[in-house]
Amino acid sequence: MERVGDARGLVLGYVDALNTVHAAIRAAIPSIERLADVLGLVRSHRIINRSGRVGTYSYSVHGAGCRFVSDDGIEVDVDFAPDGSEIFDLWRLRWYGLSLPEPLDVTDQHPRTAVRSLQPLSLTEVRPGWFSVAG
Repeated sequence: MERVGDARGLVLGYVDALNTVHAAIRAAIPSIERLADVLGLVRSHRIINRSGRVGTYSYSVHGAGCRFVSDDGIEVDVDFAPDGSEIFDLWRLRWYGLSLPEPLDVTDQHPRTAVRSLQPLSLTEVRPGWFSVAG
């Protein structure tokens, strides 16, 4: 049985990985101010394809978000709120955990508890079950 501490580490790791993705994408495409700009480049300007590589990440735009996979296989899937903020749910946390070099599979309840334990310091629940890094 996994511990809530493992789930808390998973949540913090996901947030760190999301920040790393943002930095890498911004370094590769300086015009990107936030990750949600990737959607705009695909949909409005057609500057980049719906899927491809940017820097050290492969990416695939889907619905309201994008899935990024690092060269070492770590998957960070994120959706974007209408204001462009990055949001994620427990499903995305689980897939991130399963993609780690030492996979971590946690139940839905432990990540939910871990995410809620990080409020209001670093995360905000923007709608039931969906979270954003507090700004």
